[in-house]
Amino acid sequence: MQTHPLVGAEILSSWGLDGPALFVRQHHENVDGSGYPDALAGEAIALESRIIRVADSFFAMTLDRPYRNAMSRSDAIEELERCAGTQFDQGVVDALIDLEGA
Repeated sequence: MQTHPLVGAEILSSWGLDGPALFVRQHHENVDGSGYPDALAGEAIALESRIIRVADSFFAMTLDRPYRNAMSRSDAIEELERCAGTQFDQGVVDALIDLEGA
């Protein structure tokens, strides 16, 4: 499971898409440095990757999965808020919350 950012980045790079490859590579990094594959933290993670991280997590939580039912949107927002500043970028979480409220 933890190799998919590397595999995705490698595929994109082989197609000459180095910018998107970087974003895919970093999309499981946590702002506190506890993510993977490179244990990057904060601003060392591309903003695009931090956005993908929050959006992907939100949709993963709010869609049914084979192994669990979807969370409500409000429960997913609470989870994003709870993990903002450690797993997720606070500014990106705030932006998603603003969009949800619009």
